[in-house]
Amino acid sequence: MNFNQELDDIVNYEAGKPVELLVREFGIKPEDVIKLGSNENPFGYSPKVNDAIISGAKKASFYPDDSMFELKDAIAHKYNIKSNNIIIGAGSDQVIEFCIRAKCRPNTKVLMAKVTFAMYEIYAKQVGAKVIKTSSNHHDVNEFSSLYDEHKPEVVFLCVPNNPLGECLDKDAVFNLISQTSKETLVVIDGAYQEFAKSKDKNKAIEPKELLEKFENVIYLGTFSKAYGLGGMRIGYGLAHPEIIKALSKLRPPFNIGILSLDAAHEAIKDQVFVQSSVSAVLKEMLRYEAFAIENSIEFIPSWGNFITFVLEEKYSSTQVCDWLLKKGVIIRNLKSYGINAIRITIGRADQNNRVLELLQEFFSSKHKL
Repeated sequence: MNFNQELDDIVNYEAGKPVELLVREFGIKPEDVIKLGSNENPFGYSPKVNDAIISGAKKASFYPDDSMFELKDAIAHKYNIKSNNIIIGAGSDQVIEFCIRAKCRPNTKVLMAKVTFAMYEIYAKQVGAKVIKTSSNHHDVNEFSSLYDEHKPEVVFLCVPNNPLGECLDKDAVFNLISQTSKETLVVIDGAYQEFAKSKDKNKAIEPKELLEKFENVIYLGTFSKAYGLGGMRIGYGLAHPEIIKALSKLRPPFNIGILSLDAAHEAIKDQVFVQSSVSAVLKEMLRYEAFAIENSIEFIPSWGNFITFVLEEKYSSTQVCDWLLKKGVIIRNLKSYGINAIRITIGRADQNNRVLELLQEFFSSKHKL
């Protein structure tokens, strides 16, 4: 059977390994698995969300409110914007798909960093768009500017902070780069980890209201999967001018968000005390990984997300590290598929980090060098 030729050049997205894999393959009890491979919140979600889920389950035989009025109203209140500035997606990656489909067609150009969230490239290639990448792994604003001038792409992706590496552009650098783009270019600011960046460094903080007031050609993406701890609910959002939201909404399927997800997100966004507590705890624990890397002469990328990347260079194999840890009941992320010999570790709770750092010390102290 023949399929669209655009699919020939697409590599499947490699999701983080599930707990069930270790249970099946190694016989490890679920409660003994430490999953630090998908940048989830190790503290779960706000306790207040439980009641919302239980209540929502009673309405499961009905379709959800497709206007998503309550959640949009809560998001609008948080960011001091209007409901017509908001679109809700099944994860922020669905909004990414909307952006690509609304702006791209065969041979349209899309600009992104060399190492960044893989779905930007996957969605672009699905419609036959041409992907333009920087030569540097990180977001280099000078290179972005040069490539933009050369290729005049229809869409530019800026992941701030960047996943999977963790580096983060300053807000001023982001705004300066956007100011150089045409009003016909859609600039996507992926703020999936902004809660962590804002808390760690105010120079990295991007406020959607200010962004939308200054620029008409941007969309800011947020998610409930990270700081809010609702990864399993698959819910994210895009914030932009009404004209952009109106166009993207034509691509949104009806009832794309389930009742439980809507109710859980609505309750979660109201508990900012829980969110800030989780963020603070994660950033505090990250310092332990930085200290460990320095003590063991392991290169790491300073991170403004809820994870840290160890660059292993020619000392160790990222695959060997990850496979060894899997057998010990620890899931982290191998970045080999991104073309770099590195591992990404989600920052866990103190007890989880105690075990992971202990195992990493054992690995790096043994005869595992290349």
